[in-house]
Amino acid sequence: MPEPKTPVQAPALPKSLLDPMPMIAVGALIWLAVAIAAFTVPSLQTWRPIAVAGLGVGAFGLFLFTWQRSAARRGSKGAQDVLRDM
Repeated sequence: MPEPKTPVQAPALPKSLLDPMPMIAVGALIWLAVAIAAFTVPSLQTWRPIAVAGLGVGAFGLFLFTWQRSAARRGSKGAQDVLRDM
């Protein structure tokens, strides 16, 4: 009978690929560009509510992410432990 093989472990991803801050920054810059375009180009005035909503949701998401990260680093009981090392 053949011996069972040990499972192959995938290598860990580098920290630069695990950090969500670059993607958050890119998303915020895109919404900022959309808002600037919506308020400066007259034909895009119908985009204004969507651009403002996108900026608001992005700002709230950034606030929530940084709040959770700081709580995880403080060792708060209800914080997400995954965010501590980022």
